[in-house]
Amino acid sequence: MTDSLRIGFVTGATPDKWARHWRDRRPEPLELVPVSEEEQLAGVHDGTLDMALVRLPVDRDGLHCVRLYDELQVAVASREHVLAAADEEVTTADLVDEQLVRPHASGWTPTAEQLEWPPMSEQEAVETVAAGTGIVVLPMSVARLHQRKDVVSRVVADLEPTTIALVWRVERDDAVTQAFVGVTKGRTANSSR
Repeated sequence: MTDSLRIGFVTGATPDKWARHWRDRRPEPLELVPVSEEEQLAGVHDGTLDMALVRLPVDRDGLHCVRLYDELQVAVASREHVLAAADEEVTTADLVDEQLVRPHASGWTPTAEQLEWPPMSEQEAVETVAAGTGIVVLPMSVARLHQRKDVVSRVVADLEPTTIALVWRVERDDAVTQAFVGVTKGRTANSSR
């Protein structure tokens, strides 16, 4: 029996397509392990994960990193919020008077004085804005994961997209690891590096 390959994936990342391709081509079992954004590197560093799909930026010291795809950022608000009347896209200028119920990863903050909110998960933030309090800005995939009938989301056109990347320890750069990198990069079973 060959060792399994353990891949962590941050909330919103979509490893299923790559997992299917892996299972069609390789004998090594593949295990997908959900991780939070706060813990996305911990398993790679401590060796409990072989690789991880992470949301950049991360500390790349001692890690290989392959950028895979970008995703848009969206503002999520209650269906009763003025944002619901907006077009499909807004800008940060449209959001200057808003309360962020959860700090944005980039550090962007509306110019309105912000209230102190307790730390909360993405799901808790969406539940809070659904109640009619403030907004939260999330990667589109995370907003879709926590979509509810009582919230709307609008692309924030002038915020940089977030990037999903594959990371692994430098010393783990073996043939199995490179085979999985190849799968994520779209290499076919017959192509070479």
